[in-house]
Amino acid sequence: MIKLDRRAFLKGAGATGASCALASVVPGSLAAIGAPALKGSGETVYSICEMCSTRCPIAARVVDGKTVFIQGNAAAKSFGGKVCARGGAGHSLLYDPQRIVKPMKRIGERGEGKWQTISWEQAYSEIAAKMNELKSKYGPETVVFSSKSGSEHTHIFNMANAFGSPNTFTHLSTCPGAYEVAAHAIYGTKLKRDLSNSKFIINFGHNLYEGINMSETRALMNAQMDKHAKLVVFDPRFSVVASKADEWYPVRPGSDVAVALALCQVLIADNLYDKAFVERYVEGFAQFASQVAAYTPEWAASLTDVPAKDIRRIAHEMAKAAPHALVDFGHRSTFTPEEFELRRTIYALNVLLGNFERKGGLYMGKKASSYNKLAGADVAPALANPGVKIPKPAAKRIDQLDGQYAFTWKMGGVYQSIIDTVTTGKPYPIHGWVMTRTNPMQTVTDRSKVEQALKKMDLVVCCDLYVSETAAFADYILPECTYLERDEEIADKSGKNPGYYVRQQVVDVIGEAKPGWQIFRELGIKLGLDAYYPWDNIQTLQLAQVNKDDALLKEIKAKGYISYGKPLMLREPQMVADFVAAYPGARPADDDGTYGSALKFKTPSGKIELYSVEVEAMAPGRGTIVYHEPQLKQPDELYFIQGKVAVHTNGATHNIPMLANLMSDNAVWIHPETAARFGIKNGDDIRLTSSVGSETGHALVTKGIRPDTVFAYMGFGSKNKELTLASGKGVHCGNLLPHATAPVCGMCVHTTGVKLEKA
Repeated sequence: MIKLDRRAFLKGAGATGASCALASVVPGSLAAIGAPALKGSGETVYSICEMCSTRCPIAARVVDGKTVFIQGNAAAKSFGGKVCARGGAGHSLLYDPQRIVKPMKRIGERGEGKWQTISWEQAYSEIAAKMNELKSKYGPETVVFSSKSGSEHTHIFNMANAFGSPNTFTHLSTCPGAYEVAAHAIYGTKLKRDLSNSKFIINFGHNLYEGINMSETRALMNAQMDKHAKLVVFDPRFSVVASKADEWYPVRPGSDVAVALALCQVLIADNLYDKAFVERYVEGFAQFASQVAAYTPEWAASLTDVPAKDIRRIAHEMAKAAPHALVDFGHRSTFTPEEFELRRTIYALNVLLGNFERKGGLYMGKKASSYNKLAGADVAPALANPGVKIPKPAAKRIDQLDGQYAFTWKMGGVYQSIIDTVTTGKPYPIHGWVMTRTNPMQTVTDRSKVEQALKKMDLVVCCDLYVSETAAFADYILPECTYLERDEEIADKSGKNPGYYVRQQVVDVIGEAKPGWQIFRELGIKLGLDAYYPWDNIQTLQLAQVNKDDALLKEIKAKGYISYGKPLMLREPQMVADFVAAYPGARPADDDGTYGSALKFKTPSGKIELYSVEVEAMAPGRGTIVYHEPQLKQPDELYFIQGKVAVHTNGATHNIPMLANLMSDNAVWIHPETAARFGIKNGDDIRLTSSVGSETGHALVTKGIRPDTVFAYMGFGSKNKELTLASGKGVHCGNLLPHATAPVCGMCVHTTGVKLEKA
C-alpha cells in the first residue's frame, strides 16, 4: 500500500517539477509544473463529476488556492447531494506529478517510454498530415476512432465522420452493451429503473454498493431501508450488495440465464404473470411461453446450484409484490457468452410482472418534447441540436462484416472488432487509430492482441490525462485537461420528468492541456474540415442549445442541475392524476386513470417483443430466447471472474494518487477449500494461468467465493512504467481473458478458465 501525505505531495508537485518525469521523458512533458497555487473561484461552482461514467452533479470550490473541495449538488435530489470516494478525490488529479500537461511525440519504439515534448501546432500539423496521407493512400475508413461514450465523445466522432470514416466506437461492447442492445430488441429503447419504490428486487450481480452509481445506489438503499424491499442476489461471490441481501445464491458462473428462464417458466406455468399487460402490449408471448416451458426450476437447479424449491418460491414472492417488483437488468454479472439472452430474459421477467411505467418497475426517460406534448404546455424548455450536418461516410463499418451485430454497430460498435480487423485485414486493412478517454489495453480482452494491433498501426493518437497503458503505445499523446478545468455543453438528465445539467470550469487550466472539444475542433480544422466548425467556443454551442435564450442558460449555470414539472410514470394512476391536475391543457387520462394508451414502442411491431423478427433475421434461431450452454473453462480449471470496486473506475483511476493510496492492487479471492487443495494461505503469492496469459498476485482466502471460482477486481496490474503508482500492482485481468465476442450484443466475454498455483 502506498503512503501519501497530501501536503508534502502538493509541495513536491509544485517544487520538483521536471524531476518527477521519467528519465526517458523530456523534462516538463509530464507533471503539473510550477503551479503552487490553484487559480479559481472560492465561491461554489456547479459542475459534473467525471471520475466514473455516472457523472454526478457536483458543487466545487477552490480552498485557499491549494485544493478543490467537491461535494454533491443538493438540487439533484436523487443523488442525495453526495459524491462517492472517487468523486471526492477528483482534486487529486490536478497536481498529480504524472499528469500530461503538454503534447508529446514518441521518439523511441512503441511502448519503449521515450517521449519528446512538442507544441500543439506541431502536433496538429504532423497528425493531420499523416491522417490525410492515410486517407489519400488507403481511404478515410482505414482510420478508426474510439472514445468512452458520454461527455464530449461526439466531438471526436463528428470529426471522424467529417474526415470520412464510419468507424467510430464507444466502450459499449466492453461494459453496458448487453443490457442496452437487449432493451432495444425488446422495448425499442433504453430504460431506467425505479429502484427506490420497489418492494421486491432480484439482482444478478449488479453490485451497486461497489460499482457505485450515486442515484441508483441511493435508490437501492432507500428501497431496502425505507420500503423494506426484499433483495435476492444471484452472484458467484459474496459481494457487498450480496452481503446486504435477504438471500444470496452463489450461482455457477455463466448459468444465471438458466435461473432467469426458470423464473419465467414458473410465472407462466403457475399463471402468475400480468395477463392484461401482456395481451395489450406484448408481441410474441405464445412463442416465448412455448420455448420456456421446458426451462423448469429442476432443470435450472442442475445447471446453477440454486435449489429448485427456492427458484419456485422466489417467483411466487416476486409475483405477489408485482407490479412494484423489479429484476435489475445489470451492468454485467458473470460475464457469459450469452449476455444478450441473459439481459433479454431479465427484461422478459419484468414484462411478465407488468411493471412497465409503474412505481418500483422500469420506465422510459421523460424528455421535454414528449413531456410537453402530454402536458399541453411548454413546461420544460427543449434543447436544440446545434450540430452541423455531416455527410454519411460512404464505406461500411468494419463490424458490419457479421450481420448479427446490426444493433450494436448502430449504438456504439463492436469495439474489439478493431483487433479482429487488424489481425485478418477484413473487410479492409486498418492503418490508423485515434482515441480519447479509452484504455483498450485494460478494457478489451487479450492484452497481447491489443498490443500487437497497436504496433501494426501507421498512426496512433491518444488524447488522455495520463500516459495510460494504451497511450504508452501511441505516436502522439494530446493532453486533455481535467473535468475541473473545462466547460462543456448542456447535457440531458431527464428521468421521470425533464432535467438538464452542465459542466463548468472550476479552476484555471494547468500547463498547456485543453478540453477535448477544443482539441478535436482544432485538429479538424487542421485536417481541412473548417466547414464543419462554424462555432468558436463552447459558450457558442451552449447558447445555440438553448435557442439563444440567455436567461435560461444563466439559470442552468447558476443551479448546475435543473428539473421541470412533476414526476410522471404513464401507468401509475396517482402520478397521472397529479399531472393532469397540475396542467389544465394536459391530455385527459384514460378510463383506467392512466396514460396507458400513450405508450409507444420503437419496435417493428410497435409492441414489446418477446419474439423478434428483426433478431431472427440477424441471428437465425435467436428470434425468441433460447438457452445455450456456455463453455467457459476446461475440467481442470477454475472459473475466473471480475468486478468493480468502489474506489476505482475500471482501467482509468488506478494511478490517481489519492485512490491509489486507498487501494493499490487486487487480491485474488480464493475459497478456503480450494486454497487448501493448492497449499495456499491468505496473503501468499499465487499465479493464475489462462489460455492466453499468466499473472502473479496474492491470495485473499475467503468463504465469499465459490470453490470452483476465483475473483479479482479489474483495472489493476498496468504494465507500462509511466504509471508508477499502478505499474505491476496486482493482477491484470485483460492479460488472462481470451479474445471472444458474445453473439448479437457483441460484448467482450469476461469469464474464462484459469489454472491456479502457489507462486
